[in-house]
Amino acid sequence: MIEIKKNRTKNAGLITFCLGFAGKAQKRVLDKAARNCRKTQEATLRSILEYARDTEWGKAHNFSDILAAKTDTELYSLWQKNVPPQDYEDLRPYIERHKNGEENILFPGKPMMYATTSGTTSKPKWIPVTDTYYKNVYSKMTKLWLYTFMMHKPHCFEGKALSVVGKCVEGYAPDGTVCGSISGVTRRDCPDFIAGLHSAPHPVFDIDDYAARYYAIIRIALGQTVSIIVTPNPSTILEMEKNINENFDRYVEDIEKGTLDKSLDIADDIRTAIEATLKPDPERARELRALKAELGTIGPKDFWPYLEVITTWKCGNTKAYVNKIKDSFSKDVLYQEFSYFASEVRSGLVMNGQDDTVLFAHMHYFEFVEESDLENPNPRYLQTSELEVGKKYCVYVTTFAGLYRYNMNDLVLVTGKYGDIPTIQFIQKINGIISMTGEKLSEVQFLEALSMAQKETGTKLTFNIGNANLEDSRYEFYFGFENPSITKQEADEFGALVDKMLCKVNQEYESKRGTNRIGAPVVKILIDDCMEQFKIRYIAAGMGREGQFKYNMLMQNLKVRALLETLLK
Repeated sequence: MIEIKKNRTKNAGLITFCLGFAGKAQKRVLDKAARNCRKTQEATLRSILEYARDTEWGKAHNFSDILAAKTDTELYSLWQKNVPPQDYEDLRPYIERHKNGEENILFPGKPMMYATTSGTTSKPKWIPVTDTYYKNVYSKMTKLWLYTFMMHKPHCFEGKALSVVGKCVEGYAPDGTVCGSISGVTRRDCPDFIAGLHSAPHPVFDIDDYAARYYAIIRIALGQTVSIIVTPNPSTILEMEKNINENFDRYVEDIEKGTLDKSLDIADDIRTAIEATLKPDPERARELRALKAELGTIGPKDFWPYLEVITTWKCGNTKAYVNKIKDSFSKDVLYQEFSYFASEVRSGLVMNGQDDTVLFAHMHYFEFVEESDLENPNPRYLQTSELEVGKKYCVYVTTFAGLYRYNMNDLVLVTGKYGDIPTIQFIQKINGIISMTGEKLSEVQFLEALSMAQKETGTKLTFNIGNANLEDSRYEFYFGFENPSITKQEADEFGALVDKMLCKVNQEYESKRGTNRIGAPVVKILIDDCMEQFKIRYIAAGMGREGQFKYNMLMQNLKVRALLETLLK
């Protein structure tokens, strides 16, 4: 077996010392908060109310009166009485006012930036990020996050950290406030001593063309000793491994010469900044060529044998991808869940090196509705301290960034405790939202795309269900067409148009399709009386009752899929 040389990261000792010092300090804060979860949550809610009491939202929802509560029980009662649960569309008008330059609407002043993500309509969500939120959650907690790697793998910072982040600046609000990737901003603003830990220089993430940006990330990392991989989606690792083998000669030639493929679509100023960091490395090129010659197909455990930590999502729908990459790494590698994390809120961190997210009870205020109570028009909203291990709940969050009793539309499982704070694992999106690899495609968006495609072509459907096929990482469109003579080619062309429309109404879907994390959809033509037969067989299989017959038009359901397969033309 070819022996790969280990190149130790410059200032590895300093990085380890500084992160150890800063991380331990934040862990002490978390440990103190975990002594009494109920007391911590009361203090957090009071802090948020005090922070926003003089805003338009705070005045309209009587924050001062709520703060006058003498006990935590009275506080929670007044809170629920004065502030109804919210979703993004409830908050959108207030966020739009912030975007147009107004201050003190949802929170004091204006946001430092907006993080963009898909909404349940064709309009994306603009999630405000305030200075207070950023400094507490991202700045402080990032140090704790990196420290959790050290807790389990003390030598993890001796190599580079390969991280895949978004662009810092993707656009601007009408008032000029930046919108972009919060991960990109965190990466950009990290202290100098941490910057040296990252595999790629920051300008790489400013490359507009996806293929060029992805190539640059891999080309640089392939020439290094990588000890940490950070990417939310495990599908990225699958694509990376495939890409390296398909473009092996290009990568190795660039590593050998210290170049970056001239055919790549990269702006001159960005290319100049990146190339200034590159040097010829014929020794590394020889090692990689010898490795490829010996093994044929190579993977991360071969070209990055000193890998210590991988952190990606492992829970929910991503389990299918996790199973596909498990053989790509040594059994000694720490494979840590990325944590329960969304654009709206970084809810917590995994502290045990496995899959369980410790809620940041000292950073955010949480409420929960038990799974069995979700259909209740007046559900009971539980405090974090009331959660029971083994039960599933829907999450509502209140933050220092203008989200109040915000429905995350996520189902989580309570797995245990960290001190007195519950630990959770993400199970799935609920209420008609599917997310195989982060696309968060809603039933509303699916129906909107179908309507647009039918209007453009004149094609009419009598029945339709979209099913997420995790194994193939693609959507299956089960269509009943009004025209019984429609050909397979015509049906496929209609499906391709629906795919195009989905890209228009959901930017995350468009991104995942563009990078092949989600494959092209497959159209399946159903028999002429498919609606009637579906209902008959659905009820006969015990999946619903005659008087309560209903189904989701966008789903991830193996039983329903099997039923639909019996109705193919």
